[in-house]
Amino acid sequence: MGKKMPQLPVHLKVPTTTVAPATAPAKHHSLGSLLTHLTSQIRLGDLISQNHYYNWIILLACIFIGVAAGRLAAFALQRAGKSLESRRWHFQSLLIAGAAGPGNLFLFTVFLLTGLGQLHMAPTLREICGRAILLLSAVVFFWYLFNIVSTVELTLKKFIAKHDTPLTEQIVPIVRKTLRLFVAIIGFLFIMQDVFGRDIGSWLAGLGIAGLAVSLAAQDSLKNFFGSITLLLDRPYVVGQWITYQGFSGTVEAIGFRSTRLRMFDGTLVTVPNSDIVNGSVQNYSLRPYIRRQLNITLTYDTSPTKMREAVKIIKDLLNSPEFRDNVHDAVNPEVFPPRVHFSDFNADSLNIQVFYYYRPATDYWGYMAYTERFNLALMQAYEQAGIEFAYPTRTLYLAGDPKRKLPLFLNNEATPEHDS
Repeated sequence: MGKKMPQLPVHLKVPTTTVAPATAPAKHHSLGSLLTHLTSQIRLGDLISQNHYYNWIILLACIFIGVAAGRLAAFALQRAGKSLESRRWHFQSLLIAGAAGPGNLFLFTVFLLTGLGQLHMAPTLREICGRAILLLSAVVFFWYLFNIVSTVELTLKKFIAKHDTPLTEQIVPIVRKTLRLFVAIIGFLFIMQDVFGRDIGSWLAGLGIAGLAVSLAAQDSLKNFFGSITLLLDRPYVVGQWITYQGFSGTVEAIGFRSTRLRMFDGTLVTVPNSDIVNGSVQNYSLRPYIRRQLNITLTYDTSPTKMREAVKIIKDLLNSPEFRDNVHDAVNPEVFPPRVHFSDFNADSLNIQVFYYYRPATDYWGYMAYTERFNLALMQAYEQAGIEFAYPTRTLYLAGDPKRKLPLFLNNEATPEHDS
């Protein structure tokens, strides 16, 4: 027990330095530092000498098979998507066809991982390859999410068609673009943090401060943006409708994030900020159920009561005739807003007949104008045949010699026969 180990001579003692295991590589937090470390420690000759020729053949074969299998899978998925689309299975078609590109890259990544896995590599190089595989996998995942955003668009369109909601097809592209932008941003942040080892917390904090500054500097733009959202949800008008706003009357040509473009009937293009339209009053003529016409027909004071009754009856008969009836009588509810004709007033220079009729369809404005022309001509012809005269502003002068209207005439003669005698 008390024996001691023999001491080696001083010149034969081994230095007591600690050697790290070869299987425990140092952790690097960024792809850039890994590349720097790789170029400083790894030599291409060592990589070639550590692997047999069949290892490289397997790697090349895996790359070739991955490219071929990926393209074949993409072609098959596209054909399957078209087949489902022809059967009107739109949702399933988008899910299958959207996987064509990501599926191609996914199969290439799997075979590349298989080929790289059988190579003998230094720990740093192996970590670099692992980061590259992670990058490709992240691209595959977020690429597929980016493609299947179209299913959300399809779902919204079906919901709009099935339910009478204030949403319009104009908001669907905005939702699609917003979701795709969101997926792209999340994918970029994931890749920067988990693949390249960047700290995105400081980025997000900087973006928050920058966003606050931008929002303060662009208050008017934000008002117009939220005004456009309000227009799309509330839907006071849509593209193609005829509206009037603050004296500007025309057809809505486009509804943008900042403004609404209105094409006036003289060809002028008017751009109105959406925030102003939201806070103002808009007249939408395209949403009218009918076009109301108020017509005053004036007859001369020489018209007798019998002729006046005949004049009213002629108008009613015209509006009830087969030529004019269909456009001014509701086929479903004939008692809803029928034409109205009345002898209404004694004007200063005429007898007035007031006419109201409600033309349908309201969207056919030029059809309404053609109908008005035909009605006016038919009324003029009917009154001419009946001997009924239209009145116009006149002034009547009555003379003492008129046998129909005798007027008493008093002459004040200052000189009388008695005075003369």
